[in-house]
Amino acid sequence: MAEELDLAGLYRRAEQRLSAGDVKGALEDLQPVVEAEPNTVSVLLLLARAYFKSAQLARAEQTYRRVVELHPAEPEALIGLARTLERQSRHAEALPHARMAASMRPQHMQTVQRIEQRLRRNNWRLN
Repeated sequence: MAEELDLAGLYRRAEQRLSAGDVKGALEDLQPVVEAEPNTVSVLLLLARAYFKSAQLARAEQTYRRVVELHPAEPEALIGLARTLERQSRHAEALPHARMAASMRPQHMQTVQRIEQRLRRNNWRLN
């Protein structure tokens, strides 16, 4: 039971550190939590956000994809994956994930529109 409390405490501290901009500290706190809870969506989402904020885009992409694999209708994972792909200029790959997220959470429509605009500038035909 004490180990669970320690993991919960590390998770909470990682959230606080990430919110405060201490990405390195958040990643350090998350390491044992991820090892103990490798399939817990909330843990993986926090890890993916930390990777994204530290520009570790390949790791962020891999982690967001893992969450989508575990929970295909998780809007935060879908929009995170879309933004990660967008940041890598992989707009065509990002668009379906952004659209799916926006269908569940309309506030993500701005991301869809931004990606579509970039694709149009590059003469992509949108479906």
